[in-house]
Amino acid sequence: MAGPLLEYETEMFLSLFTTDGLLVTAEGLGIDRIILQFLRVYSEEGSLVLLLNTTEPEQEYFTEQLRAEGVSHLPRTVTSEVQGSERYDVYTQGGVLFVTSRILVVDFLTERIPAHLISGILVYRAHKIIESCQEAFILRLFRQKNKTGFIKAFTDKAMSFSSGFCQVERVMRNLFVKKLFLWPRFQASVKCVLDRHKPDVVELHVAQTPAMRAIQSSVLDILNACLKELKRYNPSLEAEDLSLENSLGTAFEKTVRHYLDPLWHQLGAKTKSLVHDLKILRTLLLYLTQYDCVTFLNLLESLRSSQKNFGSNSGWLFLDSSNSMFVNARHRVYSIPEAKKRQKVGEEKEQKKPTPVEVKRVLVLERNPKWEALSEVMREIEKENSSREDTPGRVLICASDDRTCAQLREYVQRGAEALLTRLYHRTIGKGEAFTVSTSELAKQTKRPGNKEGPSKNSKGKRPKAKQGKAGAKSPRPSLTLTQMMGREGEEDAMRSGGEEERGKSVEGEEEELEEEELDLNLSSDSYYGILKEPLTVIHPLRGCSDPYSLTRVLHEVEPTYVVLYDAELSFVRQLEIYKASRPGKPLRVYFLIYTGSTEEQRYLTALHKEKQAFEHLIREKATMVVPEEREGRGDTNSDLVRSQEPANATTNTRKAGGQEVKEPTRVIVDMREFRSELPSLLHRRGLDIEPVTLEVGDYILTPELCVERKSVSDLIGSLQSGRLYSQCLSMTRYYRRPVLLIEFDPAKPFSLVGRGDLRAEISASDITSRLTLLTLHFPRLRFLWCPSPHATAELFHELKRGRQEPDAAAAQAVTAESDTVAESADLYNPGPYDMLLRMPGVSTKNCRALIKHVNSLAELVTLSQERLAEILASANNARQLYEFLHFTSEWTIEPTTTLRWAFSTIKTKGRSPWLRD
Repeated sequence: MAGPLLEYETEMFLSLFTTDGLLVTAEGLGIDRIILQFLRVYSEEGSLVLLLNTTEPEQEYFTEQLRAEGVSHLPRTVTSEVQGSERYDVYTQGGVLFVTSRILVVDFLTERIPAHLISGILVYRAHKIIESCQEAFILRLFRQKNKTGFIKAFTDKAMSFSSGFCQVERVMRNLFVKKLFLWPRFQASVKCVLDRHKPDVVELHVAQTPAMRAIQSSVLDILNACLKELKRYNPSLEAEDLSLENSLGTAFEKTVRHYLDPLWHQLGAKTKSLVHDLKILRTLLLYLTQYDCVTFLNLLESLRSSQKNFGSNSGWLFLDSSNSMFVNARHRVYSIPEAKKRQKVGEEKEQKKPTPVEVKRVLVLERNPKWEALSEVMREIEKENSSREDTPGRVLICASDDRTCAQLREYVQRGAEALLTRLYHRTIGKGEAFTVSTSELAKQTKRPGNKEGPSKNSKGKRPKAKQGKAGAKSPRPSLTLTQMMGREGEEDAMRSGGEEERGKSVEGEEEELEEEELDLNLSSDSYYGILKEPLTVIHPLRGCSDPYSLTRVLHEVEPTYVVLYDAELSFVRQLEIYKASRPGKPLRVYFLIYTGSTEEQRYLTALHKEKQAFEHLIREKATMVVPEEREGRGDTNSDLVRSQEPANATTNTRKAGGQEVKEPTRVIVDMREFRSELPSLLHRRGLDIEPVTLEVGDYILTPELCVERKSVSDLIGSLQSGRLYSQCLSMTRYYRRPVLLIEFDPAKPFSLVGRGDLRAEISASDITSRLTLLTLHFPRLRFLWCPSPHATAELFHELKRGRQEPDAAAAQAVTAESDTVAESADLYNPGPYDMLLRMPGVSTKNCRALIKHVNSLAELVTLSQERLAEILASANNARQLYEFLHFTSEWTIEPTTTLRWAFSTIKTKGRSPWLRD
């Protein structure tokens, strides 16, 4: 399916095949074809090659391609379903393996994978390899144990290297490679090959309607005003990044958050509202060019009617530009006769309490100009196909997303009027009567339409393709394409149908066309079949669960005509490669784009940004200083040296035979923690990692010290669910030194309590109150706050200094049935002890006195208030405890009464639910 490599692809492959390095290509330039070529070479029993950073659909695609080419030793996938005892056998069988990063880290640490047998590692999405990620950990473990294997990395995201200082050099350092191969679209050999086999490109610059231009101008004015306000409230933001041009790009929101995240918790409501409004305005610009007039107006009306959005917006709804936008958006959909307007105004003046007057709207339903352009293209294709002597050329229509594809399919099969009318009555005009003006009706009759009725799948559903059999379904082509896209003489038929027939169509009493399967051997369910002869398919450019869905359809359909309803940079390059790999076969590409629109600007900005990114990389490569030992094949690479101590620390050693020998350091780590960065950083500091499955805690640093690690979001969620209480209870019972570690990102400061939210009393819904209760209930529990995993690794190193090493078997054996430590085992049963601590008037200070004088909770109930005052040495505490045990009148349980109630947010009246146990 993929075909042989092109000339520049062969050059690309050979340069990386002979030397380890990082390959950076332009987006859509066929990096998957290069990876596939490497998999062909290494898919044999004599070598063991690992491919990192791929998704499951990508793994299936690569395997499917190799199977189609007759490769016998196909790649295999190692997941958690493969038992640990079986994985060694899988590794020794050789070939290409897809292994999840977590499993691979554990297997390297436990020596389950024969590192010396690994021929090399291929790394996909190399731009994501930062120092603390799992893939970087794997590469470091691999290079420490294997000095001969290769490392080859691939990425097509050049713009990911354009931010930050020496970003590409840091990535190469983490990859242990010293060669950088750059292949932009403007590279000489790439340009020569693709220009030699150019497809026939027809650019159709579609003009926006006056209303669309007015709306676009209004949104841009509002967007510009919001940007100015954002800069005024935050002068530290880069003015260049917050330009109107950059605001149209896909990465704009990420750029804004990059600047604002470090101080997000300190920002006022105005700035946060502006950021939210920028997102809404960008969505409006997308909807304006992407979808129909009804969908756009429905979005606008929902913004205005929603009290939440209306109350939180920064004020742009009150601007003159906003009013103009609403007026033009409504005029695209309907109009209200002037007589009706005057009547409504007059009646409102006469009545003190105006009652709503039913106004009969005249539907306008302005058509999307691109629909008209698509109709012209399809008529031209049909005309050309009718004059061909050979098989008619197939057609592939590509739109941005699934929603657009569904609308195009319905437009082709039913016509614009039916589509827009259905959308109107489903959204804006639910249950209201309507009329269509005569002039507009005359326009509709000359445009695409199909009075035969909708197909079965035109109600928002799409046909599903069948694996290995026929694909999407299509209505039986009883009409020619020209008839379906707009027929002569339809005006009389539509006029004779009148309002009654159109009403039936809207209410769903529609005649359904028979359907017929298209003979496509596709597993993708993302495409829409329209016609069987000539075969016409619509497919989304984005949003497919399978990233290679469009590639599969392209090679299966083998279209002669491709209609780009929406432009995407990567697919344009893919079409160029598709044409170059099929020399002599015709390919015509119709390129539809709105002239002077934000859609056009987005596409041009993407081209410009990528060109700038490659120019930046070229300059970086020219000035880059790469040490000879970068690849780590010798013993001189400092990145492979595991540092036992910080540079300024005193080495902890012991005497052995007259020589000082460093003590071994070991940390027991729960298997689930290998999704985080911390194990990698601990290993980097020289701590040996032993992965086991722990029931209590995440990290065991010493036989007595157990650590439960939480991020801020995990902390809040665990406090609300009550899970943290159970975890702290287990740690306190089985370890002398339980620790709760809370990690946060220094670039994203947080606040557990908002400004002005500090309360004098404990509240069950307050995070700080729950932490306070947690501290009071578990006095031996220690809290550690760390600003990053790097700081945590250093802290762990200090906590282990001079202390006994933990035992993995003992840590793994700690369960609910294990013996508790002395501090928690004073009572024969920890249950009553925990319950006693929760009672009013009882604290960790006087609890021991009660235990000394009372043998059970049943005996405690029999004591008088005076006796309790003697034991507790406090009349007030005695009164609280006595009333809690004996009073049965109705009262509301306060959050301070018991920690468990506060965690589970139980609200009861009468006796405590614990007394019923």
